[in-house]
Amino acid sequence: MSADAAEPSLAYAVDKMADGAHGAPLIPWPNRLCDGRYSFDGSDYQLALTEPDKHNAIHGLLRWRPWQAVLHEEDRVVMATTLHPMQGYPFTVDVQIEYRLADDGLTVRTTATNAGDRPAPYGCGQHPYLSPGNGTIDACTLTFEAATRIDTDPERQLPTGRVPVKCSPYHFRDGRQIGDLEVDYAFTDLSRDEDGRAWVRLRGSDGATASLWVDSTYPVLEIYTADTNSPDRRRRGLGVEPMTCPPNAFAEGESVLRLEPGESVTTTWGARLDTTG
Repeated sequence: MSADAAEPSLAYAVDKMADGAHGAPLIPWPNRLCDGRYSFDGSDYQLALTEPDKHNAIHGLLRWRPWQAVLHEEDRVVMATTLHPMQGYPFTVDVQIEYRLADDGLTVRTTATNAGDRPAPYGCGQHPYLSPGNGTIDACTLTFEAATRIDTDPERQLPTGRVPVKCSPYHFRDGRQIGDLEVDYAFTDLSRDEDGRAWVRLRGSDGATASLWVDSTYPVLEIYTADTNSPDRRRRGLGVEPMTCPPNAFAEGESVLRLEPGESVTTTWGARLDTTG
């Protein structure tokens, strides 16, 4: 999201396989799950290792599933799909995501409903990027306030503990240039405004500011400087990923939602562009 149109190389060609998670809904869990294993209601489950080099399952089960536009109006579209029972996740979850444009920007509302006959574990996230316009994010100014960073091991990027952000290279409360800093961490204990929203703001060299906010249903934000993307995408945008639960949540049981049969949950985030300088 920037004042300039995205370069063609940053979009997925219709006839090409997606080479990353750009824009993807991360359902029924975001981020990484150690060994693809978890337990729920006394049963153990094994998911496919979709990040085999690190022996993790990553970013849920909807990245390769078909979606349908069940509503398409001038200012909004609602995309829908069903997560059917499968190995490692034998639950049925209906998902609808509404994308609405208004004068104050884009609002994205995700609603998941347990369409099965037993409780289901659930978490969600999404993988948008804030664009610097032309060029890379290095010259951009990032403003973002969180008290805690979830540290990870360098080999598998799984959580190892929580550390304060203050007096660290990841302290962006007052806004500063990203430079060559590499970031791929989840942050929590987010600072919020009077409406309960936490904000990330990326100001480009053209003076435009791309911003993303999350409501209180998202206690975690992953910040990713895209250093491991394919060369044509590397550092061409800042990944800002809303997450309802931290990395490895299914295995550790932290902030995983329990959806009873027929129960729904809605989470909301949004983005906007300010070109006033």
